[in-house]
This record gives sequence, structure tokens and C-alpha cells, in this order.
Amino acid sequence: QVQLVESGGGLAQPGGSLRLSCAASGFTFSSSAMSWARQAPGKGLEWVSGIYSDSSDTYYAASVKGRFTISRDNAKNTLYLQMNSLEPEDTALYYCAKDWPTLVDGHPRFASWGQGTQVTVSS
Repeated sequence: QVQLVESGGGLAQPGGSLRLSCAASGFTFSSSAMSWARQAPGKGLEWVSGIYSDSSDTYYAASVKGRFTISRDNAKNTLYLQMNSLEPEDTALYYCAKDWPTLVDGHPRFASWGQGTQVTVSS
């Protein structure tokens, strides 16, 4: 079955950086688009970024564009999210997800996602 294991979260200061990783197994990673999503305390799930299976194109939410970079290593079955210029508003549980989201009542939903890694941005 699909397994997605995120790592790399932690505490960062405003303006700092973190790099998230997602180890994927149980499916053909190199054939699947991948996404990152996040959920802040008391808020709904927010799609953050996505990448095609061959890294030919990437997409970002307006809230992170220019600060976050998504990438992947198909040889290692690993997805990454480089987060720079972090802001307190980036504090959330970050999830790695298989494929692009579908919208249900205006909210993104995924068929498969990991357990998440916590990112806290605070001075």
C-alpha cells in the first residue's frame, strides 16, 4: 500500500529555513505527481505545492511562491520542500501527498497522504 513518511520539520525563527523530505513507497513514485499540503491550527487543509512526475513543472500557492521550492529525486523515491524566508504564518503540520488534490466543497483532498511533520516558526 502507499506509504509516505515526512521528516525535517522543527522549530525555525522568522526568516529562517527548513527542508522537508518525504520518503515514498508502495507505488511507482516516478510515475506519480506529488504534492505538499499543510494544516495550521484551527484551519482547514491548504495545498502548498505540486510537481509533475518528471519534474517538468511545479506549482505553488500564492502564500508560498518565491519562498518555497518543491523538488524530487525519483532514484531515491523522495520528495522535498525547501522552505526559505519562513514566516510565523507558515506554522502548520505539513503533509506529503500522492497526486494532485481534488476539491471537495472547496477544500483540497488527497487519496493518500502521510502522517505529517510539524513546522513551527517563532522567535
